[in-house]
This record gives sequence, C-alpha cells and structure tokens, in this order.
Amino acid sequence: MKRYALYIVGAFVVAAAPASGVWVYEGQWGSEGTGNGQFYRPEDVAIATNGNVYVADAYNHRVQYFTSSGSFLGKWGTEGSGAGQFGLARGLAFASSGNVYVTDYRNHRIQYFTSTGSYLGFHGSVGSGNGQFRGPYGIAFARNGNWYVTDVGNHRVQYFTPAGSFLGKWGSWGRGSGQFMFPLQIAVAPNGNVYVADSDNDRVQYFTPSGSFLGMWGSRGSGDGQFYDPSGVTYGPGGIVYVADRRNHRVQYFTPVGSFLGKWGSLGSGNGQFNWPSAVAVTANGARVYVADYNNHRIQYFRESLPAVVPSSVGRIKALFK
Repeated sequence: MKRYALYIVGAFVVAAAPASGVWVYEGQWGSEGTGNGQFYRPEDVAIATNGNVYVADAYNHRVQYFTSSGSFLGKWGTEGSGAGQFGLARGLAFASSGNVYVTDYRNHRIQYFTSTGSYLGFHGSVGSGNGQFRGPYGIAFARNGNWYVTDVGNHRVQYFTPAGSFLGKWGSWGRGSGQFMFPLQIAVAPNGNVYVADSDNDRVQYFTPSGSFLGMWGSRGSGDGQFYDPSGVTYGPGGIVYVADRRNHRVQYFTPVGSFLGKWGSLGSGNGQFNWPSAVAVTANGARVYVADYNNHRIQYFRESLPAVVPSSVGRIKALFK
C-alpha cells in the first residue's frame, strides 16, 4: 500500500515520498480434515465488519468462521441440496445487513444466512436464463447493495438488486474484451467498478457497474503482472487490487488500472508459501491480508511491513533550531 511518512520538526512538517511496504507472514490456521478449524480445499475468505473471518470450506460443504487470529467460532452446512446444504460452497460475501451470501456451485444457486448461519433463503436455479446459473462462483456487493455473481459455466457476470431481482448481465465465451473463459472471483470498487478474475484468459478485466468494458491486464506467464490461472481478486483500501495468482502460487497487487506494485509467495507449504492460493481478503484498514491456501488446506495472514524512511533534510532542519 502507499502511505506518506510525516516528520514534524518545530513548525515544519516534512513529507517523505510514498513508501511501499512489503507483506510479511504473520500467522496461519488449518490443516486437512473435517474437524472444527480444519479444511478441505478452502475456496474463499471474507472479513465481517467485526473482524471475524469467514471461510468457504468448499469440499467439506460448509462455511466456518473464526476470530481474526483463527480461533474457531462456528460453522454451518453439510453436503446436499436442501436448505442450508451445499453442493460446493465456493464464494461468500457480506451484505450491508451483515447477512452472509454463499455461492452454492453445484446446486446453481445463491444461499444467504445470518452471520451465525441461520438459513434465510436462496436465489437461482440451473440454466442460462436471466437469474439462472451454471456454477455460480464469486460474489461481491456494491455500496448501493446490488450484488454481482460470476456465472462460470455461462461465462458471464450477472447482477441483482439487494432483494435479488435480476438487473443485468454481460459476457460470453471468448478471449475478446468483455468476454470470459471461466470467470472466477469478483470484486467491486467503492466507485462501483467491477473487477473479474478471468481465469483461463490469464487476466483481470474491469467494467462499469452496468458492465461496460473499461480495461484489462495480464497474460499467461510468471513475470510481474502476468498470471497463470488467476482465481481471486479483491479491491483493498487505498485503491490496491490484490490477485490470487493460483498456479504461480503467489499474490500480486496492482493499482486500479493494473500497474504492478508488488508480489509475494512461492510454491511450498512453509510459512508464506502457497499451493494454489484461491482467494484474498483485506481488512478495512488495509493492515492485514488473509489468503485461502487451497491445497495446503489452511488460511494464512500477512501484515504490511513499511520501510523506514528518513528524509536527509531532517538533520539539516534540526540544526536550524540548535
């Protein structure tokens, strides 16, 4: 993230150039299994307004939630197609009410719950019509309460009113601007622009709130700003776009128009390493990042470590007041 360091000397305020920090490992929780706090391929992670962390524990067909440091608080869901059951729980997001919306991938619907997992209802059915899905994956809310869903099998994005009424859609199979090949996670910026991880096209595309194409970045590769099967995208404080670069086993971050800012991670199971990072979530103050580490069956979290910046002029200014 970009921050300015301020130095106050007497009546003078000296501002250093923007300092870009690096993300360093802080902690983790989880292992492979079905017990409380264990995961089987966690697909998405989201942060509630109170700081609790919610995880779409995809192949355990449930949602689990935790304190900010990973202490288990609760869970809900089992495998099935009934109310509160999941085919695969792949994406989750919070409405302004605090209710949790979960993409139920194999049941082709969106279910929603209270923050403790009480079932409230669902939207959707299988198909290609308006409001239907073929594998809903990512979900995100705009500030006005509208919500957006990546409809993977239909290679499109659909969006809805807060009450779930269909508003619009865009996208089709292909490699052109505004087309998708298996769009996965989705994010909405404060200005309403929509960012989509276009996985098989190895790029991120972004759009107006109604789906007009604005731009894109990325290509297949392992260089800075390149991707290999990006799955997660998050718009963080300060206008930083974080991307889970899944098969490159790293997280990259960018400006809102795709200028490369930094990256971290490599293949492995050690601290700060990843095996298919699938999603990223950022705290409201931007100080901590959570990553769903899919094949390591865990959640890792990181903090920003800002470099020390001391303007050379500070010593000269101090000398004036001796």
